[in-house]
Amino acid sequence: MTGEPRVTTPSPAGRPATPLLDRVNIPADLRNFSTEQLRQVADELRAETVDAVSTTGGHLGASLGVVELTVALHAVFDTPTDKLIWDVGHQAYPHKILTGRRGRIRTLRQGGGLSGFTRRSESEYDPFGAAHSSTSISAGLGFAVANELQGTPDRHVIAVIGDGAMSAGMAYEAMNNAGARRSRLIVVLNDNEMSIAPPVGAMSAYLSRLMSSRSFLSLREVAGKMAKHFPWGLERTAKRAEEYARGLLTGGTLFEELGFYYIGPIDGHNMDHLLPVLRNLRDADPSGPILLHVITQKGHGYAPAEATADKLHAVAKFNVVTGEQVKAPAGPPTYTRVFADALVAEAERDDRIVAITAAMPSGTGLDRFEKRFPTRFFDVGIAEQHAVTFAAAMAAEGMIPFTAIYSTFLQRAYDQVVHDVVLQNLPVRFAIDRAGLVGADGATHAGSFDLSFLGCLPGMVIMAPSDEAELMHMVATAADLGDRASAFRYPRGEGTGVILPTRGEVLPIGRGRILREGSRVAILSLGTRLAEALRAADELAARGLPATVADARFAKPIDTALLEQLARHHEVLITIEEASLGGFSTQVFHHLALNGLLDGGLRYRPMVLPDRFIDHMSPAAQIADAALDSKSIVRTVLSALGRDTREAVNL
Repeated sequence: MTGEPRVTTPSPAGRPATPLLDRVNIPADLRNFSTEQLRQVADELRAETVDAVSTTGGHLGASLGVVELTVALHAVFDTPTDKLIWDVGHQAYPHKILTGRRGRIRTLRQGGGLSGFTRRSESEYDPFGAAHSSTSISAGLGFAVANELQGTPDRHVIAVIGDGAMSAGMAYEAMNNAGARRSRLIVVLNDNEMSIAPPVGAMSAYLSRLMSSRSFLSLREVAGKMAKHFPWGLERTAKRAEEYARGLLTGGTLFEELGFYYIGPIDGHNMDHLLPVLRNLRDADPSGPILLHVITQKGHGYAPAEATADKLHAVAKFNVVTGEQVKAPAGPPTYTRVFADALVAEAERDDRIVAITAAMPSGTGLDRFEKRFPTRFFDVGIAEQHAVTFAAAMAAEGMIPFTAIYSTFLQRAYDQVVHDVVLQNLPVRFAIDRAGLVGADGATHAGSFDLSFLGCLPGMVIMAPSDEAELMHMVATAADLGDRASAFRYPRGEGTGVILPTRGEVLPIGRGRILREGSRVAILSLGTRLAEALRAADELAARGLPATVADARFAKPIDTALLEQLARHHEVLITIEEASLGGFSTQVFHHLALNGLLDGGLRYRPMVLPDRFIDHMSPAAQIADAALDSKSIVRTVLSALGRDTREAVNL
């Protein structure tokens, strides 16, 4: 890779010196800088990014890989009038620093601070929010068409998308649509992993500058108009000859077939390559959308990141000099790891079990499964829809597929869950990671809705463990479920520290359990809010309100016998779940109402996530903000009994 940055390593004693970056308050300040000065700005921006993320944690490697590209884009285009759209958004930290948010960059992912992703409400330089993958080309085309309809077709729209995000079908749907139009859209393919790209060097840079020049594009347009006077066969042949000639030189034939004018690849860390090409594209009058292919390296310019396999993709706080991350004190294993180990244990006993993930092998823990069973592990890329239908077909052929997907990403495959799995009664097992609130990743990654959108599906079995031992039981139960689709949801982070069994036990379907007996109040908890329910019961008992605490285990089918017992023998019934309205509590209320159990004076109070998105902050702060902590449970009980809820303030 040419154009290596002159790395400024921040001193342990203080922040790096950034004399040129200090002069940049908004992107317009970059536009009078020379190429050499822009190189220096990029070096200083990289050092500032490293220093900031070392104090906050976050997505480091992706941001370091686009430093030069970010500087070049803002220096060449007239943002925010020109729209710069980042895919996913986790590589946008340098963008935030350059767009008036440098003073708050060390609040990144903290309560009340900057989001870890692009966000419309945060800045006019974020025209479209993104935290899920592969949306940028669709959004870019929407902006471009809106410009045409509103009489501002000369405004530029630039969508930056990574090669990983290009594995999602949505990106190709958007390209197919864009390629059929003449909209002014530039797609920058930020390629940091593809091995098929031809070598990036002086010849490639020269060809890219030539093909992006106004004279070349004008000549191409003239040639196209002349070709229209040829007989149809000759016109088509001439067009294909031009496309394939450039495709042979550049490797862009696929994009040309989708209707994009392909340029590249060029070195995404070399200002001498980036700036002239971007200026050509800015000044050109293209006859349709353009794809610029740039080659970058995750973690570029920061040695500790370059030396790691994942390029320090997502990091905790770390030492800037060594790159060593601050390790939290050793605690219980995470739910993710417990799931993965439990699945491996089940797969040892049944060779029909396979594991599927959508580009998240380490995030879902399935990298552990892959090491043990490489031929039974499938990473399908950022393609949740495909993952679900792929699993459905395997289930139809007698396999036992476990599809591990974050709750927030399973939303992207809802039609496939309904049409390809549930409607056909195929026993796909959904391991739903990151269910509930997720701390610093905020609302975009919160698993708030899975109980609602799965609970309405006929025949679906839905489980939620209260601790990591229960999760092992639910993995075993799902493996044993022969003919029904099922799901089990579990949170991000560490478990409770309970003793784990050697192997999970198969649970009776739709049966909960009582952990504590009381006479006046019943608390029926689904999932990991059980610990808060038990703490609340202790406080209620101290106030003369003995409480029964039960673990529902199943959101569907609910334990109707247990529910009726609690409803008939207590004054107050509380249900609690870390999910939105429409989930477990809706199933409970439906049964209570249909069976007249609300007619005798039972005071039923469902506790769910509030009807709003909860911003990024610490997990404990999010739970308190959602009013799902033990203090809120006590307040809810006291309110139901007509007691002064101020009694619960100082729990």
